[in-house]
Amino acid sequence: MAEEFVTTKDGVEIFFKDWGPREAQAIMFHHGWPLSADDWDNQMLYFLSKGYRVVAHDRRGHGRSAQVSGGADMDHYAADASAVVEHLDLRNAIHIGHSTGGGEVARYVARYGQPQGRVAKAILVSSVPPLMLKTPGNPGGTPIEVFNGYREALAANRAQFYIDVPTGPFYGFNRPGAKISQGIINNWWRQGMMGSAKAHYEGIKAFSETDQTDDLKAMRIPTLVTQGTDDQVVPYKDASLLQHELIKGSVLKLYDGYPHGMLTVHADVINPDLLAFIRE
Repeated sequence: MAEEFVTTKDGVEIFFKDWGPREAQAIMFHHGWPLSADDWDNQMLYFLSKGYRVVAHDRRGHGRSAQVSGGADMDHYAADASAVVEHLDLRNAIHIGHSTGGGEVARYVARYGQPQGRVAKAILVSSVPPLMLKTPGNPGGTPIEVFNGYREALAANRAQFYIDVPTGPFYGFNRPGAKISQGIINNWWRQGMMGSAKAHYEGIKAFSETDQTDDLKAMRIPTLVTQGTDDQVVPYKDASLLQHELIKGSVLKLYDGYPHGMLTVHADVINPDLLAFIRE
């Protein structure tokens, strides 16, 4: 088992975890905004116990990776993920992305994974593609005012904002009867505050304004698209339904009433379903 750094072509140190037998099939996890590889702890331990090699990295400006001034965009995110893959020489790998990490997976697969023949399957969980922002061509998207509100709250008091998000919409803890976990809230806050305010601020544009329609159309590997129907962060009708439509041959699985952070609060249900798709 290892926790190491790889240096990208533009000189950025990216932190990653690499657990399990080197000869086993690898599963690489891509985290959401503004978190870190630690958001996958549950899944990494689960799949490790099933005999897989599990890898996760901190996106640039997030977690333990370098807090560089630039590169908060999907192109750099995907290139950084590829740097980890190439450093470890992962082949026949499964790539799983949550939220912004799903956008990262789509661009990685389209630009690096498929052309290099390194990726076997992909799983997009509550993911942001093809486009979150409301535009004339995407009338069902989220208005720019919402994302401007994120930026304002982050700039004004990031520490409080990073309590409000997990306490409220991210895990559905604002819903009547929700079983609230203070530990989950604290861990979200901890991960967020480890990262760079600048990277997180600029990352809002990356996850909300990047049109990834072409990335999704380019994906030709077996892909599972999954999301909860009570996702208050990424509307499922404008995300998972369109992902399924754009990725030829993809499998769609919706979870009734599950929130954006369903991987954490419903890991007991999600993990076996991911395993079943991987083993198909």
